[in-house]
Amino acid sequence: MGHWLAGRLMKELGLVSCQQPTHRYKRGGHEHVAIPNHLERQFAVTEPNQVWCGDVTYIWTGKRWAYLAVVLDLFARKPVAGPCRSRRTAGLP
Repeated sequence: MGHWLAGRLMKELGLVSCQQPTHRYKRGGHEHVAIPNHLERQFAVTEPNQVWCGDVTYIWTGKRWAYLAVVLDLFARKPVAGPCRSRRTAGLP
């Protein structure tokens, strides 16, 4: 049955769809209070080991999750450290 026929039959029977509204994402225009943005998108670094940034990625290995934490030197645009651990609470070496 197509949605046009279903809609017409629902209208004839006085039925109303009760779908949940779509999720509205927040606009990313404001800075989080607890985590200030020190770089302000100025990535032009003049010396190595001056500015680092990092990210954590979750990787499904087939049996469990592995956590890859990568630290990048923004001067060389290369990873400084990148340990892969089985626990999120494990520290960087």
